[in-house]
Amino acid sequence: MNNQIRISPVRLVDVNGEQVGIVAIEQARAIAEERGLDLVEVAPMARPPVVRIMDYGKYKYEQARKARESKKKQHQVKVKEIKLRPKIEEHDLAFKAGHARRFLGEGNKVKLTMRFRGREMTHPELGEEVLRHFIELVADVGQVEEEARVEGRNMTMVLAPKRN
Repeated sequence: MNNQIRISPVRLVDVNGEQVGIVAIEQARAIAEERGLDLVEVAPMARPPVVRIMDYGKYKYEQARKARESKKKQHQVKVKEIKLRPKIEEHDLAFKAGHARRFLGEGNKVKLTMRFRGREMTHPELGEEVLRHFIELVADVGQVEEEARVEGRNMTMVLAPKRN
């Protein structure tokens, strides 16, 4: 930027993006000072290097503003967890399915955790059956992203929102 640019001659681009041509670095600095703007090197590896006349402070501000705007528009996908048991009653399962529908509708993922206690571990197929029934209840808004897998006394499965 400005006096930090050492290589001469340079290809000069004015404020409007039009090429002025190849000029000596001193002449380019003089044109930039005359307009009250900065001389910024935009392509240092080109031969000759390309420099542009611009308001560098304004340029940095615009870049920061664009970055903030794009960050606002991003949706952070969260993973919401719903804990179940193999002997859960139908009403309780439907109630938790309602929560899952809301989470999936908001664009979040849902992690289903089936916890086995005591001798329930001897019949993991009962837990799988409950998970399959749960998937049927939310099938119109969600789809299976990760199949059920057993980790110790827990069986986990991840659901993601359905893509239209």
